[in-house]
Amino acid sequence: MDRKIIFLDIDGTLTVAGSNVPPESALKAIRAVQDKGHLVFLCTGRNYDMLRPLLSYGFDGVVASAGGYIRLGDEVIYDCPMTKEQQQLVLNTLEVNGIFRTVECLNASFTDDGFKQFLEEHAGERGNSELLRWRRQLEEDLNIRSMSEYTGQQVYKVVMMCPDWERLKKAKEILEHEFLFCIQDADAYGIINGEVINRKFDKGQAVKRVCEYLHIPLQDSIGFGDSMNDKEMMETVGYSVCMENGSESLKRLADEICPRVEQDGLYQAFLKLGLIVN
Repeated sequence: MDRKIIFLDIDGTLTVAGSNVPPESALKAIRAVQDKGHLVFLCTGRNYDMLRPLLSYGFDGVVASAGGYIRLGDEVIYDCPMTKEQQQLVLNTLEVNGIFRTVECLNASFTDDGFKQFLEEHAGERGNSELLRWRRQLEEDLNIRSMSEYTGQQVYKVVMMCPDWERLKKAKEILEHEFLFCIQDADAYGIINGEVINRKFDKGQAVKRVCEYLHIPLQDSIGFGDSMNDKEMMETVGYSVCMENGSESLKRLADEICPRVEQDGLYQAFLKLGLIVN
């Protein structure tokens, strides 16, 4: 088998969403393919700081911030934060339109205190109490701090939470010429959840950058994902796999659907693709 390069999303693919502990079956599969000379990269919307708990598992490289920051071992091969002008435009536009922001920098993330307050005020409505519990846990586990602590660090990506489509429409009219709005399919809690990403990069462009740098043909790349922020990656890799717990829209794009994270999905997919054997 030719040398393969495998790109893994984290939340909902490698781990249960918000977790930093992959199933043992996934780690076993990853070690086995690496022993055969294949490469395994994390390919995630998380910033580099949020990846630190996973780096000890020995991945060959990371695509962080949805493609805005790429490392191969200790070597940075791509680094594209927003310019100061872009940063000011995005943060001001979202704030003025009442859209809650989580600002992702290289070594820290900062979230609007107003979002938690909004959820607390509406706890019990449309599942917001569940979302509030999830958000508190996520911020604790992934070191997401209060926006009051933000001191102007370079921004790679902004995660947004919006209470209604009208506010989002106004922000998009101002920003979408320079930024992609990646909106998740499902709105289980009555909140519009998405990301504002610089059009200079995405996960698909990151796959190309890594493959070109390593001189690995794109047809020898395999991507695993679960949500619409994986769309460009899935459209770029030689073979794409969506998790059973993933977005219905992404499933329609994928070459293959594998079992859920909790059902040893990665291990089962690696077996089916012939990357490992029992």
